[in-house]
This record gives sequence, structure tokens and C-alpha cells, in this order.
Amino acid sequence: MINTANTILDQALELSATERAIVAEKLLFSLDSPDSKIDAVWAKEAGSRVEAYNKGEIEAIPSEEVFAKYYKR
Repeated sequence: MINTANTILDQALELSATERAIVAEKLLFSLDSPDSKIDAVWAKEAGSRVEAYNKGEIEAIPSEEVFAKYYKR
């Protein structure tokens, strides 16, 4: 199996950068198995946050500010 993986990797490395990105994305996507229950919970949470924002109950934080805090750590 390792020889097969190495052969495939060698072939993939001969591809253009764009083609390698497509292969990498498809490989990563294949590892993710969606869970409809978790997706539903996140969809509900996102909806609640948008609703609260639209009602003025919460404020948006500029992404620059969020990332600045993150990179300080």
C-alpha cells in the first residue's frame, strides 16, 4: 500500500500547481464525513446570530480586529 501511495504522490507532484490544488482539495474533502445533526445545529446558531445582529442585539466585529487579537496570542 505504501508503494502505491508513493507512486500516486510522485505522479501528483508532476501536475501543475492548479491540478495539485484540485487533487489536494478532493483528498481533503474525502476525509470529511458530513453530519447532518451537527450541520443543523450550526445552521440554527448562524441564523440566531444573524437575527440578533439584525435586531441590534449584537454588533459585528471587523475581521481585522478579530485576527489582530488572534495573532497577538
